[in-house]
Amino acid sequence: MTRMTQNLLGGTPPTELPDNAEARTALDDGVDPVEIAARFPEYSGAWAALADAAFAKGGVIESYAYARTGYHRGLDALRRAGWKGTGPVPWEHVPNRGFLRALHALGRAAAAIGEDAEAERCRAFLRDSSPVAVEVLG
Repeated sequence: MTRMTQNLLGGTPPTELPDNAEARTALDDGVDPVEIAARFPEYSGAWAALADAAFAKGGVIESYAYARTGYHRGLDALRRAGWKGTGPVPWEHVPNRGFLRALHALGRAAAAIGEDAEAERCRAFLRDSSPVAVEVLG
């Protein structure tokens, strides 16, 4: 169930993705993200974890591919949750974090391969979606 809250300043209300508790718990419990992505391919959190792991090992292209998959899966989920292309996607709502992490990872990998315009789009999208995510993810 998606819960949209009222934005008291009159802007676009925040979008809150539904929780996939089984996938989230598996990831939190240390299950291999490859297994989670295979079982729950729509779960951006698994793709973000794969992107982070690949990047940490120097696999920038693999990180880019994983992050792009998580990003697009997240966009699909946001649209299903009523998102119209703009508005907050708060980090504070835990189910949003997989998408936000994938967006951050995509920007990081794009910057690493010199795709500067894409890296800046990702940074701007992350800033517009969740200033808290920018602080947390760096």
